[in-house]
Amino acid sequence: MKIIIVGAGEVGYNIASRLASESKHVVVIDKTPDAIRRLSEDLDVQAVIGSGSSPAVLLEAGIMDTDILLAVTDSDEINLVACMVTNLLSPTTKKLARIRNSDFDAYHDSFKTQIPHIDTVINPEIEVVNTIRKLMDVPGAQDVGDFLDGKVKYVGIRLDKTSPIAGMPLIDFHKNFGEDRPLIAAIIRNNEVIVPRGTHKIESNDLVYFVSETEKLEKTLNLFGIRTHPVQSALIIGGGNIGTRLAKLLERDGIKTKIIEADRKRCNELSVLMEKTVVLHGDGSDQKLFLEENAGQSDVVVSVTNDDETNILVSLLAKSLGVKNTITRIGKASYYPLLSTIGIEKVVSPRLSAVSSILQDVRQGKILSDISIMGERGEFIEAIALETSDITNRPLKKITFPRGAILVCIIQEGRVMIPSGESVVIPGDRIILFAVKQAVKKLEKLLTVKLNFF
Repeated sequence: MKIIIVGAGEVGYNIASRLASESKHVVVIDKTPDAIRRLSEDLDVQAVIGSGSSPAVLLEAGIMDTDILLAVTDSDEINLVACMVTNLLSPTTKKLARIRNSDFDAYHDSFKTQIPHIDTVINPEIEVVNTIRKLMDVPGAQDVGDFLDGKVKYVGIRLDKTSPIAGMPLIDFHKNFGEDRPLIAAIIRNNEVIVPRGTHKIESNDLVYFVSETEKLEKTLNLFGIRTHPVQSALIIGGGNIGTRLAKLLERDGIKTKIIEADRKRCNELSVLMEKTVVLHGDGSDQKLFLEENAGQSDVVVSVTNDDETNILVSLLAKSLGVKNTITRIGKASYYPLLSTIGIEKVVSPRLSAVSSILQDVRQGKILSDISIMGERGEFIEAIALETSDITNRPLKKITFPRGAILVCIIQEGRVMIPSGESVVIPGDRIILFAVKQAVKKLEKLLTVKLNFF
């Protein structure tokens, strides 16, 4: 598979790194020599200097025999033109474009059917806002996402020593919980990702990822010793695109919301855009302002400025004032291993959201969703099992999965089932798998070449 990436910024660099590690043929176009030099030195990819919206540059990069074009520069206009030119030069090339400006929101569907004929429009900021909203509804969760059009969720929970399942082997779950037992997909312990087996025990301080039907989520959380409660008030630090989208969403949900924004001009713009949200001008990391606005009484504090360090400071300040539910936007991947050690647990990333959206289209076969978690150390993959797949019509115990990969659950005729060795996947079933980063390449190769459904 050949993939051209237009843009060598954070998103372009990281998706190039990910795809190159999986032996994809990757070509990256960027007009900044320093960005191209960084790519050439760090990654096994082909790099081309120039504008990705130029027909000559696209032809030099080999657009005529390219399977997928990813236009992920910081300019919506360049991304749109790159897709339009690609459509003229190579109509069969699949086109994905990152479009962030909210002015284009109403036209996403039109982009797919009319020029520039974009197959997938990626707006990571919308995905980040949706993730924040889900995290707000599950205060004890560090990560939340959807499968099966929202009917099934994955949740990441940090266990404390008071949890009823701390110290319990997975093999005992059926005896203790019966059919209501959690579907455990992964355990993160001491920064190591463990794909669990029946003999594994869940220990206090583990970060545990499980899958649950949405309608049973509250009951499942109770098994972990977690109680949910509705959010009634929120404080947002940062009035950029993410903060604005989130505030509008919370307004519609009837949640009392405040935004603190450092730029006075932006504050004036927000005052016009918002209906009920209180807009405050000031430094979100200013403890005096926090105290004046009773920030410690907020149900949730969400820090989504464009500066990682400010976001971290804000979340730590909110925690020191007694706010239990804080959500932090982080852009730099290098920060992820350090965050939990300083008490930053709930993290969202536009970059990771963009990577997940892109992987969903890059993976071969009938993939419905592909979600990167834990700083890209693992992936949830939702797919449909096809008639031609070797995973269908025989017991799972006869199928060998790569080390570090697991079939988490089977959705068969609307029923969510915990797989066992005797379980049989039939054609048309939705299946959800989890794999650590190192196993994804082998899993994709196994499923594509031998099973032929990805």
